[in-house]
Amino acid sequence: MRTFIRQHAVAAYFVMTFTLSWCAALFAVGNAGGMRGTTPASDPRFAYALVAMLAGPSLSGLALTATVSGGAGLRRYLSRLLAWRADRTSCTVATFVAPVLMAATLLVLSLFSSAFVPGIAQSDQKRSLLAVSLAVGLSAGLFEELGWTGFAIPAVRQRHGMLSTGLIVGIWWSAWHLLPLIWASRAAAGELAMPLYLAATVAGIFVGYLTAFRVVMVWVYDRTHSILIGMLMHVSITTSLLVLNPLNLSGGDLQLYSFTLAAMVWMVVATIVASDQHRVP
Repeated sequence: MRTFIRQHAVAAYFVMTFTLSWCAALFAVGNAGGMRGTTPASDPRFAYALVAMLAGPSLSGLALTATVSGGAGLRRYLSRLLAWRADRTSCTVATFVAPVLMAATLLVLSLFSSAFVPGIAQSDQKRSLLAVSLAVGLSAGLFEELGWTGFAIPAVRQRHGMLSTGLIVGIWWSAWHLLPLIWASRAAAGELAMPLYLAATVAGIFVGYLTAFRVVMVWVYDRTHSILIGMLMHVSITTSLLVLNPLNLSGGDLQLYSFTLAAMVWMVVATIVASDQHRVP
């Protein structure tokens, strides 16, 4: 079994991560009538399920590192976890690319509709929103990247280039969020017919902003080989989303924002790929 897992380490990671995360989320929800709400405010079990999902990537990454590489692999993992080898460009991208792109997207869209005014500007409880957003961002960044950056990226990177690695890991990372997205679909669909909303959600797995951001995260990892920097970037992405996302955005407006943001991030990806191709060895 250990030999089989070593030979199929990447597939094993994705299977373990989805199985652990989604089973933990379903267990957190329980069977008492299923999910009654679509947000933590409407049903606290939604928040419990999201926290439970963090067990998947973290436990899978650590377990597979030990299984595939043994004690030596765990020591190398710890070295990458504590590494802070970041040049100014990598640190700047990891910290600021997410909030800058999100703010720019909302600024442009808000010129045409007040629905796109950032949530922090609309909220009457700004301190609370910032505190909760940072807490969620830290939790997601620290635990998720133990697996995605700690194991999946270097494992896929052994056989694929930077762009291919980002696409492979990014698509699976995006799909990993599908279960809570389906739970939230009743509220998020808004005026859109449910089949149309779900089709757009599935399309977002392949071309959405999470997949694009993961390509940028792989580029940063290539320059730093640091899990800690990957955690920083994940914290920046998640916190920025929660702070800046317009309040009560749904339906067509939600999809417009999501795909416009995705286009912005893909432009950054295109710039990175073009820059790498023209780099002098």
